[in-house]
Amino acid sequence: MLNKIHKTAAAAALFFAATLVASSTLAQSHADFSFRAIDGETVTSETVQGQVAVLAFGAAWLPLSKNQLEGVKKLADDYAGRGVVVYWVSTDSDSTKSKNYASEDQLRGLARKYKVTVLRDPDGAVSKKLGVDQLPTVIIIDKQGNISGGPIGGLDPNANLTAQLSERLKKIL
Repeated sequence: MLNKIHKTAAAAALFFAATLVASSTLAQSHADFSFRAIDGETVTSETVQGQVAVLAFGAAWLPLSKNQLEGVKKLADDYAGRGVVVYWVSTDSDSTKSKNYASEDQLRGLARKYKVTVLRDPDGAVSKKLGVDQLPTVIIIDKQGNISGGPIGGLDPNANLTAQLSERLKKIL
């Protein structure tokens, strides 16, 4: 009887350990993406390899976009020269028939005004693949190309983005 209890406890411990490994694997999954920047360049998971990449997902039609873009610019400035690249990913549609349409010129205007690199994900396919389910959301990718800790949604766009992300960035730099 005691031997059966030990076997059950051992099986439960193995199951618990496997669950922990599986959940940490999900939190550190490889990011595979390709975005077209509005300046024409392509930014991919391969081009940012070896750097920490911050992808801030938003949309020009959101009232809080101005605050988010200011935060992205400040974050990029604060981490300049430290191996961190920061991008704002527009999820605005590129179809003129969509109510969430943003033209290339509108996005170029935002990029110039806030001095940020704007990437496009007009159909949301890459956003969904990376686990983005709300706007704004930030994803941090470590130097090995893994998503660090999963998507970060619900950040206060009125608060200092650098302060909100500094602990996570400090851990992976």
